[in-house]
Amino acid sequence: MYQYELVSAALKLLRDMFKVQKGESVVITADTESHMSVVDATAQAAYALGAKPLVMLVAAPRGVGKAADADLPLAPLTAALKEADVWIEYNNEWLLYSTPFDDAVAYNKKLRYMCLVGMNPDLMLRNIGRVNNIALGKFLQKAEEITKNAKTMRITTPAGCDLTFENQPGRDFYTADGFVGPGEVRMMAGQISWAPKLESINGTLVFDGSMVPPSGLLKSKIVCTVEKGVITKIEGGADARALQDYLAGFNHERMFKLAHVSYGFNPGAKLTGDIVEDERVWGSTEWGIGNVGPMLTSDIPGGIPAPSHTDGICMSSTVWLDGELFVKDGEVVGPTPEVVELARIAKQLEY
Repeated sequence: MYQYELVSAALKLLRDMFKVQKGESVVITADTESHMSVVDATAQAAYALGAKPLVMLVAAPRGVGKAADADLPLAPLTAALKEADVWIEYNNEWLLYSTPFDDAVAYNKKLRYMCLVGMNPDLMLRNIGRVNNIALGKFLQKAEEITKNAKTMRITTPAGCDLTFENQPGRDFYTADGFVGPGEVRMMAGQISWAPKLESINGTLVFDGSMVPPSGLLKSKIVCTVEKGVITKIEGGADARALQDYLAGFNHERMFKLAHVSYGFNPGAKLTGDIVEDERVWGSTEWGIGNVGPMLTSDIPGGIPAPSHTDGICMSSTVWLDGELFVKDGEVVGPTPEVVELARIAKQLEY
């Protein structure tokens, strides 16, 4: 399936996003749940670029992250990753935050890594192969810049979401712009995430796309009342009750606190119930609840711990930056003609 198109998409990934050079080692990890057509296409692309591909296939672990350690060949896997120039992860049961991942990232300062867990042919074509990755990266970098410079923000949606908050001065953003440099850990392109001044978030938060966990694609809206960054009430149908039960089940106050906000800006992404793609749907916003990762709190080493984390999607968002429109009903409309033009070019899919 898509055996020709996938090689072209993989060439984009390696040539444009990783800037793979002749002679570099490209380690591709996968497990027995992975889509091998994607793996094979990436290995072919690496070879065509004059690099040296190494495919490492393991039996699918019974858990992810460090829960996968017990089922992994830790020593040889870690040894290879500690010497690689590029690591592309296609594992379905991901190695992200496993012991081999932690050791490789800590030791190998030249390593360029991208988390593409669960990648399948359709997803790769829509989100990488048919996207103008260079144009998308330029737009995402500009979108980060103008958002970081804003002091106050408001986000609304047609479903009834209406939140206001302040950004935290000096706090870094985590932007998946598609480019990977030495020592960098990156996700699939098309998302900008940050932790604003969390206690400043007030209003109504309405999820109408997906909620992962516990529900996946939503059958009904989840309406949350937010006061000073804390969810004080959850209303709606079965999906709302599922979220209430999920958060309450941890018996931890942090699990009712918002963790981050994100823009979705990948022109090939669509709402599927797979949160990795859902959070990149163009013009959506995502709100995380619970644990705040250290990559989102450059001013707070170690982040803000909580027992777990969940993410919900708000479709067709409208975004104001210091009172100026940036996005209206999911489309970029300002705040300058330059930003609008960068978005227009980035959104044009290639066929």
